[in-house]
Parts: sequence; C-alpha cells; structure tokens
Amino acid sequence: MHEETHAVTRIGWLRAAILGANDGIVSTASLIAGVAAAGVSQSSILVTGTAGLVAGAMSMAAGEYVSVSSQGDAEKADVELEKRHLAADPEFELEELTQIYQERGLDRAMAEQVAVQLTEHNALDTHLRDELGITDAMAARPVQAAAASAASFAVGAALPLATVFVDQGTSLPWTVSAASLVFLAILGALGAKAGNAPMLRPVVRVTFWGAMAMAVTIAIGALLGTTVG
Repeated sequence: MHEETHAVTRIGWLRAAILGANDGIVSTASLIAGVAAAGVSQSSILVTGTAGLVAGAMSMAAGEYVSVSSQGDAEKADVELEKRHLAADPEFELEELTQIYQERGLDRAMAEQVAVQLTEHNALDTHLRDELGITDAMAARPVQAAAASAASFAVGAALPLATVFVDQGTSLPWTVSAASLVFLAILGALGAKAGNAPMLRPVVRVTFWGAMAMAVTIAIGALLGTTVG
C-alpha cells in the first residue's frame, strides 16, 4: 500500500497558525502605521508595536484555547450521548447506520451488512465517524491550537515591527504597509502550499484584506494626528 499525506490531517494547527500569522502581520503593521501617521516618536512606535506583539500573542493563545476547548466539550457531550443511545436502543442505532449507508449509494442488503460488521467491530467509533463526522484528524486540540496561534502571531508581528529599525522617517507608514503586503503574500503562498491548494487566490485574498485594514488605520492615524496637531 502507498502512503498518502492529506492536508486535512494538519488542519487543526494549520488554521490556527495561518490565522495567528495573518493577524500578527495585519494588526501590528496597522498599529505601527497608524501611530506613525499620527506623528509620534520612534521610541513610542517601538513601545506600541512591542506591546501589540506581546498582547496579541497572549490574546490569540487564550482565544484559541477557549474556543477549541469549547469545541472539545461539545464533542465529548456528543460522545456521551451516542454511548447512551447505543446502550438504550441498539436496533434503532443499527437502522440509523444502515440508512446512512443507503444514502451514500449502497443498496439495502449491502448497507445492512456493512452496518452490522462495523457495529460489531466498533459501534461507537462508527457512529461518531459516519453519523456525526467526528474523526481523530478533526478532533479538537486546544493546547496545540493555542501554541500554534501564539507562536505564529509573534513571528508575524515581528516582521512589520522590524521595519521600524529600517525606516525612521515620515515615510514609515508606507514602508511598513508595503513590507507587510509582501509578508502577507508570502504567508498566503505558504498557507496554500501547506494546504495543497492553488496559490493565487490565497495570496490575493490575504493581501487585499490586509491592504484594506492598513489603509483605514493609516487614514484614522493621520486624521487624529492632524486634529491633535
């Protein structure tokens, strides 16, 4: 038998990592561009960007852990419910499984045979997979998601923050925005490659929405800077 590597097996950490890196780039770049457009000092920009990196990474980790843990709680509740159903009315559960296989294209006799054999092998796992769509590959992993999200956010945020050391003039809002669009395009390409997907659409998607977010933030920062000045 040949081995196949499917993207779905890494969807849990991949989604969290892409979300974290994207958020790190966009939010930090927008923050830096906004305060730079308001005319604050370089030291203030560095402090603001660093604070955004740390706070954002911690927030992403906490948010991912809480949300994925909630998913895990729901999965556990469904597992317990299915256990009770199997114990209380196994004939109904067997018929339910048979109908599922009929809907997928098997005739009645074959569907019954498959349902019986899979129930004898492992009734609970069969119902979780074929009735509820719960599999090991899609199972909730809150710690893994939190770690991937926090680490990727920190890496993503560090990229636009580094541009503060490169451009210390009035052009910083545009420099950090341009650099961040490049970073976002690279992120979109890497995410597409990791997910075995075509690259063009993810690259366009992340760069477009990143550009929109930074444009709005620069406009607000410039407006507030002019108002205060």
